[in-house]
Amino acid sequence: MTYSVVEHLWIPMQDGCRLGARLWLPDTAQEVPVPVILEYIPYRKRDGTRERDEPMHSYFALSGYAAVRVDMRGTGESDGHMADEYLLQEQDDALEVMSWLAQQAWCNGRIGMMGKSWGGFNSLQVAMRRPPELKAIITAYSTDNRYTDDIHYMGGCLLNDNMWWGGIMMVFQSRPPDPAVVGEQWREIWKDRLERLPFFPALWLDHQTYDTYWKHGSVCKDYAAIQCPVLAVGGWVDSYTNAVPRLLENLKTISQGIIGPWGHVYPHDGVPGPAIGFLQEAVSWWDRWLKDAEPSGTGDRGALTAWIEAAERPATTRTQSEGEWISLTHWPSAAITETVLPFHAHGQMDLKASEAEVGLDLGLVCSTQSHGRAGGEWMGVGCAGELPADQRLDDGEALLFRSTPLREDCVILGFPEVALSLASDVPLAQIVVRLCEVFPDGATTRVSYQVLNLAHRRSHEHPEPLTPGQIETVHLRLNACGHRFRAGNRIAVAIGTAYWPLIWPAPYLATLRIFAPSALHLPVLDMAHVEVKAAGFPPPERGTVTPLTQLSAGSLKRYSTQDYVSGTMTYVTDAIGGVFGTGVFQYDETETRVEHNLRRSLIIRDDNPLSARYELCQFYGLQRPGQNITIDVVNEMTSDLDMFFLKATVTVREDGQVFFEREFQKDIPRSFL
Repeated sequence: MTYSVVEHLWIPMQDGCRLGARLWLPDTAQEVPVPVILEYIPYRKRDGTRERDEPMHSYFALSGYAAVRVDMRGTGESDGHMADEYLLQEQDDALEVMSWLAQQAWCNGRIGMMGKSWGGFNSLQVAMRRPPELKAIITAYSTDNRYTDDIHYMGGCLLNDNMWWGGIMMVFQSRPPDPAVVGEQWREIWKDRLERLPFFPALWLDHQTYDTYWKHGSVCKDYAAIQCPVLAVGGWVDSYTNAVPRLLENLKTISQGIIGPWGHVYPHDGVPGPAIGFLQEAVSWWDRWLKDAEPSGTGDRGALTAWIEAAERPATTRTQSEGEWISLTHWPSAAITETVLPFHAHGQMDLKASEAEVGLDLGLVCSTQSHGRAGGEWMGVGCAGELPADQRLDDGEALLFRSTPLREDCVILGFPEVALSLASDVPLAQIVVRLCEVFPDGATTRVSYQVLNLAHRRSHEHPEPLTPGQIETVHLRLNACGHRFRAGNRIAVAIGTAYWPLIWPAPYLATLRIFAPSALHLPVLDMAHVEVKAAGFPPPERGTVTPLTQLSAGSLKRYSTQDYVSGTMTYVTDAIGGVFGTGVFQYDETETRVEHNLRRSLIIRDDNPLSARYELCQFYGLQRPGQNITIDVVNEMTSDLDMFFLKATVTVREDGQVFFEREFQKDIPRSFL
């Protein structure tokens, strides 16, 4: 099948705004209308995701679908203003887009919606609105709960990536539209966007609990509202995978899940590998629900197809994952049962529970504030150095419990949980729990983890301080994982009171004392169970490659330094040529040159949580016919006992001359954080 590409088309909104779109259209569609695959995101179709869009959407066109990639209101060349993420306006516009698409002569009225990350979020959110044209969705690396499982908060703790992502969004939204599309008015449009630029990190930090702001767009509030079929995709190295088993368990419609070993990239480009033939799987999903074809591909799989990671020694960079695919007919699965490993004195953990141990003091922990330096990135994207390092770097500042060497392999799939009896010496404290595998020589790999603001131990909506010295029972549900612990290795749990640079510290230096009964609860998978099937995927296929010229290689460095005079630890990410070290390149079709450099420094003193400091410096360069633009954005954040202090500067130049400057400053009260 052949197809053509419409580089730009306008989709009109009822309020007069126009959204910019790119269209891949089978040549036969003018005579025989076809279904449409819609991807709707803010990342700029001409100079943002172009390299990724072309191979995917051209593949759909070659498979008999019209593929439409739409820039949201206020992004790319689209009219209007983008004030925040996941607004009601965003959903309303999507409904209008679908209605317009369904009326085109080349569309048969049936639409599938898909996306990764932001596009995965709004696919779920729009499905809740039940537009009549929408027949199925594919949601990749998204979440059903915007507070607990997005880039802003985790376990009621502030993720430092709130600043990282907020700073990147300030750069992204400072870019001008393309004169080749919008004409001579491009400077006027650009100036308006700059003057209305949101201070994204502060916007999100203003909401520190699970309030109505986060409940909006969280589909967990009403799973039953989604009635079209859902294919949910996640990856163990990504940070949005918890939603996949929750969606499968709670959705009332037909749903399937795929969880692979990947970071935050579509599975046909999946790193760590193995990458899979995701586009073939997607087409079989669309064929089933948009063309009423007999089930194949995804239709032949169970409710959940998951990669079970093999025991691997710790490595901060991994291009391939060792393991195996399995498929479960149902989720939750009868093949998974809970195994409880109680904690005992002297750091032991096994199956020998004893009632006499109730109330036994199991130890105390007061981690230095730089505990967590071996934790890797919150969200893996397939880049060098982002995975957790050998956990022995952090274990010296944690309270450890270890099993005896395993007599046989132990496979887990799902959410490990830890129940702790504990007491704190301060009213506000954090806890981090890491589930690890320890090799005979001591090398330690992190399998899963979770952090918790202990003021949120009962509710993310209504936090309350601890009573110092009072023993309480706390439950932590660790991140979902699929892992095979190897016979001869040990299972370990490490407990700490800080996790820098992943989360912003609590205001006090806390000491926690752990008591019995405390235990690890493991979701153990019986690989011999009749429901567990071997599974696999075809190798990746793609459509047309985007014409691209690499102008210079990028570089990426991640490192930490310890100043033994001041006690200060500094964690640095330095990306040259691209935010993920991808280098400087040119999109040949539009003659657009793109460069994005980023330096992130997270600084803290081991003995003082109030010394925490975040500095983020970015440079963005955009050159094409009629435009020569540079953008410099600097973000800073500090705190004291009561307040957060956020600052930013934005400096935009055209042809080397300052076009726009602005300073941002916001002081935000801490609320049990």
